Amino acid sequence: MQENELTQTPQREQMVRTDGLELWAQEIGDPAHPAVLLVMGAQAQGIQWNAGFVRRLVDGGLRVVRYDHRDTGRSSTVDFAARPYTVADMASDALAVLDAFGTDRAHLVGASLGGIIAQLLAVTHPHRVQTLTSLSSQPLGTDTAAAVQRVMAGEAPLRDELPPPAPELLAALASAFPQPGSGIEDYLAARLPLWKVLHGPVLPFPQDEYLAMERRVYQRARDLGAALNHTFAGASGTGRSTADLASVTAPTLVLHGTEDPMFPPAHAEATAAVIPGARLVLIEGMGHTLPSTLDARLADEILHHVTHD
Repeated sequence: MQENELTQTPQREQMVRTDGLELWAQEIGDPAHPAVLLVMGAQAQGIQWNAGFVRRLVDGGLRVVRYDHRDTGRSSTVDFAARPYTVADMASDALAVLDAFGTDRAHLVGASLGGIIAQLLAVTHPHRVQTLTSLSSQPLGTDTAAAVQRVMAGEAPLRDELPPPAPELLAALASAFPQPGSGIEDYLAARLPLWKVLHGPVLPFPQDEYLAMERRVYQRARDLGAALNHTFAGASGTGRSTADLASVTAPTLVLHGTEDPMFPPAHAEATAAVIPGARLVLIEGMGHTLPSTLDARLADEILHHVTHD
């Protein structure tokens, strides 16, 4: 479903001011309906939540709020060397977005790094989290940066360490960011191989869909390179451990693809194992992306979760 198919749905946009920054945010659906905050992953814009997925949540009775993280899309960019920030700061951004739309409590759905942000908020601000959905993510407190460094150095993983990203993904990531100032075609040529690996080998690869999405990302970004700051923020950790997830009281759904090359399914299993009462759902064939062919399945799982838990 194309973005323009949301035009008949009530929506409003605003620039949320917080921590000296502006964050682009959008509310879609009836303002009187329960809110679901969609938190995207590292280096990803809010519009990368598919319109078809959003529409299904709205049709299911939810009010959807999505936004651009700092350093992505239409939101402010940061000089990270002069003003470093952490995942905890990004979590504070999410709360500021909820505040801007007058929302005290929301269902949280976080993908990848967004899942870590949502988990962190469920630990630190439980009164703001009605339900939690951790999507294509990993347990809070996991040191992926260190695991990747060991892989790159040819070292064996640590005892009981969760599996690192697939080698083919690390290779694709190394060449996925073109030189600053590159034109749109060079940008797309650099990005497409990464999406093929992230998508996984099982489901048909919708190349035109990913190209259209990346064109929009390119057009909206204030500074494409600024999104790499999320890598530095993630490497600094959250100041929390996986054990902290045992304190989560929000009903929790852990959604994950069986073919995820970034966080293999063991990450989802570990997340669900430590959060009391968490329900784990593995999506057969899904990688570390959200193709439109999965819009209905993902939306249905989340709607069932927020209405039955």
